[in-house]
Amino acid sequence: MFENLTDRLERSFKLIKGQGRITEVNISETLKEVRRALLDADVSYKIAKNFCDTVKQKAIGQNILIAVKPEQMMVKIVHDELAELMGSEHSEINTKGNPGVVLVAGLNGSGKTTFCGKLALWLKSKKGTKVLVAACDTFRPAAIEQLKTLCGQIQVECYSEDGVKDPIQIAQNAISKARREGFSVVVIDTAGRLAVDQELMDEISALHQTVKPTETLFVVDAMTGQDAVETARAFNDRLDFDGVVLTKMDGDTRGGAALSIKTVVNKPIKFISAGEKMEALDIFYPKRIADRILGMGDVVSLVEKAQEQFDEEQARRLHKKLAKNQFTLEDFYQQIQQIKKMGNIKDLASMLPGMGKVLKDVDMDNDSFKGIEAIILSMTPYERENPDAINGSRRKRIADGSGTTVVEVNRLLKQFEGTRKVMKNFAGGSNIASKVMGRRR
Repeated sequence: MFENLTDRLERSFKLIKGQGRITEVNISETLKEVRRALLDADVSYKIAKNFCDTVKQKAIGQNILIAVKPEQMMVKIVHDELAELMGSEHSEINTKGNPGVVLVAGLNGSGKTTFCGKLALWLKSKKGTKVLVAACDTFRPAAIEQLKTLCGQIQVECYSEDGVKDPIQIAQNAISKARREGFSVVVIDTAGRLAVDQELMDEISALHQTVKPTETLFVVDAMTGQDAVETARAFNDRLDFDGVVLTKMDGDTRGGAALSIKTVVNKPIKFISAGEKMEALDIFYPKRIADRILGMGDVVSLVEKAQEQFDEEQARRLHKKLAKNQFTLEDFYQQIQQIKKMGNIKDLASMLPGMGKVLKDVDMDNDSFKGIEAIILSMTPYERENPDAINGSRRKRIADGSGTTVVEVNRLLKQFEGTRKVMKNFAGGSNIASKVMGRRR
């Protein structure tokens, strides 16, 4: 996410390195590169120019503290303006009502139907909400079946009506069912098109006016850059939606949509989605995204993801085992499973300051664990609990069973032993959960 933009901005800041203070002369070349970086990220020329003009106005004559270098001050100013450009503070979704109704709109291919499933899971798991999903996309073939499948995966009820082509009727009946059966929120998936047309806009406007949703979200494919921004503008003129959802943020996106859409439609980005996993949905925090764009990482989001997967009781048990040097391969395997649940490994690693640049060209994903998992799963329960008992003949059997070699088994056991020693020392102070992710509040 934003890798090219991050590289270009880092290069632009180097142009002012070594200067004693920020002046109109030495800032000009830097801002010229910043503007080029934004344009290359598919930000419109007008927004890029206004951004650089604002940065220049705030930077020139800035009192530089002795301990702060001019390039560091520039990074700070650019960071603050990037966050402001994207909305400054995050915006909550409104699901209040009897029931709350969330209308989801967007073009075909934007990830709209998948987002409905992700949002339903997010509301269920994060908010403890009883959710009903209404399948009102009667235009796209198989859209209803796709939504039913997604809802089945997350164990959320999906409401549909076979043979009915009127989305307003389906939506009204879904809301009535929600009231009768105690559902707190209804998420309505609507029809899309390959492009904005009058028929689509009339249909979505009529549905919007009839159901009067408490929240209207517009889903856009972040990979389409300025096209996404213009599509959002067209929809907003008819719907006056409440917020934007950017999908496919794990793709080859240059970031232009995220940086431009707030300025163009004056509506906040509320969620970003990366990946096909139903858990891959995050609240959009402008300041954290600005951190990531400038290579500062996003440790807060990383900690929050960790907190969602690790509970205090589990962390306490692990801490005791670490302190007594009783950490086993079974524990190691379980930790891998927890980490995988947090999301894409490369995305997680890039949340650490400086790691995004290091990992830019590294091929890393959750499949990287497959070899390790195969080796551990080829061990007996006794061997996982007692790795010191794995002798030569056992290593040969494990290698054969996992489709690996004895060398790879030996390497894993050696790495595990080193990890165990490090984690024992790490656990010597206080609870490991407190050190890694902070206490739950």
